[in-house]
Amino acid sequence: MKMLINTPETVVADALRGMAAAHPELTVDVENRVVVRGDAPVAGKVALVSGGGSGHEPLHAGFVGPGMLSAACAGEVFTSPVPDQMVRAAAMVDGGAGVLFVVKNYTGDVLNFEMAAELAGEDGVRVEQVLVNDDVAVTDSLFTAGRRGTGATLFVEKIAGAAAEEGAPLERVAAVARQVNESSRSFGVALGAVTTPAKGSPTFDLPPDELELGIGIHGEPGRERRPMMTSREIADAAVGAVLDDLRPTGPVLVLVNGMGATPLLELYGFGAEVDRVLSERGVAVARRLVGNYVTSLDMAGCSVTLCQVDEELLRLWDAPVETPALRWGR
Repeated sequence: MKMLINTPETVVADALRGMAAAHPELTVDVENRVVVRGDAPVAGKVALVSGGGSGHEPLHAGFVGPGMLSAACAGEVFTSPVPDQMVRAAAMVDGGAGVLFVVKNYTGDVLNFEMAAELAGEDGVRVEQVLVNDDVAVTDSLFTAGRRGTGATLFVEKIAGAAAEEGAPLERVAAVARQVNESSRSFGVALGAVTTPAKGSPTFDLPPDELELGIGIHGEPGRERRPMMTSREIADAAVGAVLDDLRPTGPVLVLVNGMGATPLLELYGFGAEVDRVLSERGVAVARRLVGNYVTSLDMAGCSVTLCQVDEELLRLWDAPVETPALRWGR
């Protein structure tokens, strides 16, 4: 497989060096693999710290900035960052109001963030944690006890980040984050396998005439494989699975997310089919977001995330944000 890299061993550091050059408004510690908003710490403001394995860009470093994350920790490709990174990030951004760790539900992330919270607490930093576990496809996976954390991470980081930006206390920011997670569900579909730099070849076999419903963002198996389907049929299956679990009674935010290799031409067409299913099921759409936000390197495919919102969550979603990958209102 051809890749635009130097070596697998330097791919994360190289990407962080490039991010530092492209976004001078951020502070990028390449050696320790921590990305911090340039004005941190902000006195009296709750700080949000997240992170995970590299390969899901723009998640998480692309969401660092005013209105969203205060810092992000980058692990090796598809590998959790280590507690020392998280402790360092918390110390860099703590403005005295505490730190919220946003953690996707993968075993390595959960264990390392828990250890980091204990260590940060010993250093005098008050830490709360929120677990994101929105994927309805499977209950357990190769990386997870319980549901996987996927697209709802963006909703949690944006809405909780807005609450923090307004000066809400740590307990309130954590409560908002948990509300968003509890109100969100996701479902992913793979049309092609993912290739990691270290392996240099597809990590699983998916024949060209098949797709996998319910795939994870690391290439974990989904619910089932089927012969290739149309965009309309995929939307029926994916949105149906989300609605059958979420059962929204109010308007929703919609994220139509690409896995990394799916062009916007296809994603917009798929988004139209998602809208069709929601309309047929009587679900009102408050806001839509279409693009590559929570990816899996070069995987072809998509995911759908819905989040039921009330007036307050929608107001926080609409609040100004300025990050490399998400920005409006400023």
